[in-house]
Amino acid sequence: MMGLISVQIIISVLFILLGWAIRYKKAYWLISGFASRAEHEKEQLIAKGSPQRTGMLLLSAGIGMLVLLPLLFTSFTYAVEVQFGFMLLYLLGGLVYLSKYEIPSKRKRSYTISTILFIVVIGSLTALTISSYQGYELIIKKDHFEITGMYGDEWNLKEIKRIELMEEMPEVLARTNGVGLPTLSKGHFKVKDYGKSLLFIQKGSSPYIYIELTNRKIFINDKDPEQTNRWYEELRTKWKVIN
Repeated sequence: MMGLISVQIIISVLFILLGWAIRYKKAYWLISGFASRAEHEKEQLIAKGSPQRTGMLLLSAGIGMLVLLPLLFTSFTYAVEVQFGFMLLYLLGGLVYLSKYEIPSKRKRSYTISTILFIVVIGSLTALTISSYQGYELIIKKDHFEITGMYGDEWNLKEIKRIELMEEMPEVLARTNGVGLPTLSKGHFKVKDYGKSLLFIQKGSSPYIYIELTNRKIFINDKDPEQTNRWYEELRTKWKVIN
């Protein structure tokens, strides 16, 4: 949590400093591509207030993120999504709006590019978020088991070296390639005393199944504790039959 708070503070302060320098110190060279423009284009943009508004956009985005920062200290489940969603929507929407202050000969191109960027980024992130929140199932078959959904796979039951039902989830140290949401951890993480592990974890929903394979360590549970127990008993029974 402290790492996430630190990252958000750093990003917010960076936006504020950049926005302040551009808006009030006229450091227009900080705007991407501005320094390489022809002098007459720079003069037109400044006269229209384009770089000044860019500075205000960054400044207000930083302030907005700081205003939303206290959400992280509340019980609100989607605080992170709200904060970074605000940042992306505000900045990308701001770029579309700023296209109206581009010089006439480049205004249409600027508007088209910024609009496409807005649609692609927001659309991709929305699709990724929806996919991340989609559930998963532990399916046990005759000689193998499968975990469905993103990061899921199939493993032979003979590869299992150990199965354990845990009342508490070991401490997750870091995410290496996965989805870390307020209520869900899915993908590749580093777990204290276990090292690199594959997680399919609904946070705060004890118990948790630990499956140690020949070359993989997996933690999985369901929102419903009874379903987790059923998975454990079925997997354990099939594993004993195989062995």
